[in-house]
Amino acid sequence: MEKWVYSFKEGSASMRDLLGGKGSGLAEMTRIGIPVPPGFTITTRACIEFFKRGGKFPEGLKEQVLEYMKKLEEETGKKFGDKENPLLVSVRSGAPVSMPGMMDTILNLGLNDETVEGLIKKTGDPRFAYDCYRRLIQMFGNVVMGIPKEEFEEILEKYKRLKGVKYDAELDAETLKKIIEEYKKVFKKHTGRDFPQGPYEQLFMAIKA
Repeated sequence: MEKWVYSFKEGSASMRDLLGGKGSGLAEMTRIGIPVPPGFTITTRACIEFFKRGGKFPEGLKEQVLEYMKKLEEETGKKFGDKENPLLVSVRSGAPVSMPGMMDTILNLGLNDETVEGLIKKTGDPRFAYDCYRRLIQMFGNVVMGIPKEEFEEILEKYKRLKGVKYDAELDAETLKKIIEEYKKVFKKHTGRDFPQGPYEQLFMAIKA
C-alpha cells in the first residue's frame, strides 16, 4: 500500500514535489533541529488520487491519518477529542510551489461544546477558549462548507458595536459564547445540519476540503 502520510520527522527539503512547499519546509526545519510543533503532511499524490477517484479518499489514507494522529497524541501528551486535555490541530493546504493568499487554513480542529470546557480548565482562560471555538466555526464554515465569511463577520461587528469596543480581543467570554451560538445558527441555515461535534468528523471533512 502506498504511503500517503509523512511526519515532519520523515521528510526533507528534497521532497518538495511529494510534500508540497509547506510540508517539505516544515520537515527540513525539523530535520536541522529548529523547534517545530509535531505534525504530518498528506502527500500531493494522495490529492491527485483523491480527484481521480471523484472526491473519495485513496485506499489506506484514513487509516494512516488515524495512525499519525495517535503518534501526535503520544508526542504531545494530549488526546484528540478529550474533555479534560484536548489536542487541537490545524489543517493547512499546500502546493509544490508558493501560492501566497491562495491556500486555506483551519485552526483549532477538535474543539466542540465539550472540549472547549476542557480547554478552559487547562488554560484557566475562558475568553481564549471561546475565541478559539468561534474562530473554528467561522473558518470551518467558510473553507469546508462555503459559507460567506461576511455572514460571520457581520455578527462579530454587531456585538462589538453593542459592547462599544473596537477590537475582537476586547470582547469578553460571555459575549463570545453568544457569538458562538449565532455562528452555529448561520452554519445550520446554510448547511441544513448542526456544526459537527465529532473531532474526527471535523478532521476528515477539513482534509477533504
